[in-house]
Amino acid sequence: MRIVLSNIGTFGDINPLVAIALELKRRGHTPVMALPAVYIPKVVPLGIEFHPLRPDIDPTNTLLVEMVYDVNKGTETGLRKFLFPVLRETYADLLDAATRPARADLLLLGELNYAGPLVAEVTGIPWASYVLAPFSFFSAYDPPVLPPYPRLARADKLIGMGRAMRRLARFVTRKWPEPIYALRRELGLPMGANPIFDAKHSPALVLALFSRVLGVEQKDWPPNVLITGFCFYDADPLSPHAIALPDHLERFLAAGEPPVVFTLGSAAVLAAGDFYEQSARAAQRAGVRAVLLIGNDPRNRPQGRLPDSICVAEYAPYSALFPRASLVVHQGGVGTTAQCLRAGRPMLIMPYSHDQPDNARRMKRLGVARVIQRASYKPARVARQIRAMLAHPEYEQNAQTAAQAMAREAGVNAACDALEQQVRDTAEKDA
Repeated sequence: MRIVLSNIGTFGDINPLVAIALELKRRGHTPVMALPAVYIPKVVPLGIEFHPLRPDIDPTNTLLVEMVYDVNKGTETGLRKFLFPVLRETYADLLDAATRPARADLLLLGELNYAGPLVAEVTGIPWASYVLAPFSFFSAYDPPVLPPYPRLARADKLIGMGRAMRRLARFVTRKWPEPIYALRRELGLPMGANPIFDAKHSPALVLALFSRVLGVEQKDWPPNVLITGFCFYDADPLSPHAIALPDHLERFLAAGEPPVVFTLGSAAVLAAGDFYEQSARAAQRAGVRAVLLIGNDPRNRPQGRLPDSICVAEYAPYSALFPRASLVVHQGGVGTTAQCLRAGRPMLIMPYSHDQPDNARRMKRLGVARVIQRASYKPARVARQIRAMLAHPEYEQNAQTAAQAMAREAGVNAACDALEQQVRDTAEKDA
């Protein structure tokens, strides 16, 4: 089978696709990845066919990242100022990937690729969609945390509150999809369902690429949802075949007690502000060894000389680092959260926006995390939280229980089995 896998986003959005593509290739299929060109060095060395997709992502554009992660306007900025202005280019690029040099048998589309369902509709190519967190389903029965209105989360158990939150979200975003409707008119397509909440989900197969530890089916989810479990891949972007720690970090880990790891994932790290400076001070106040994963922005490196108890690294694969940590402090992205769960490590979460506040609340409910808001992220408070969590073994015990549950899941295999079955079902139906 020739299967085109496509989305627009950060490493957290793309890594699960890479994991699926590698397994499809191992099974003898031809995976084709249609992604922003920034991912060429990550994908091409794996021997996977690549088609660049606009808009590209400039990892040095920290201003855009800061705008996208604004708690009040971040989602709107990402859609209306980054994705939708080049919707026609995205459509053209994906159409080319889906039909040249050969027609695809199936499309697997992420929810940020708003041109994808249009390509599937115009070409008649079967398609499946995927989401990475329960937040994407916006259930009234399991209401998400809305980043601009976090206090509503306290009332999510009140009768009717979930439905009210859904109505509020649809009202606030009612004008956002107009560029999609305009392109549909140009293509001679009917208006269709709401692109932000409904049309992004395939009517045939929706892969929920997360663990049941994070969320379970709800009555108002789309039909044909399959919870697969997480799909993990975290090789070094510059050495995509290697999953190893930097030498200096390996030496640091071997020299003492498990450290507290401070990280902001692959996107929020571009809008870190003073997170790493405050984190270094917090680690010293708490009297713990620490690892700071600062990314490649030199502004993230704390000022002044750090004690030997703190190790700074630009990058380290989470699958190799987290099992050797005592606690992970992070932004609540679903990819980072999944790696913490997999490693059985407790978390202190400082969410930015999008799905992160919702993921943070789910981890708090699970008993594996505490949550601290960005405005409260100060050395003294962070140090108190770290000491309290390390002093209460139930956090680690709960995290180990979650890891054991996840170990029984096989996300990549379940996803690939479902994709193969969809192609077979489509062929039988057409016959």
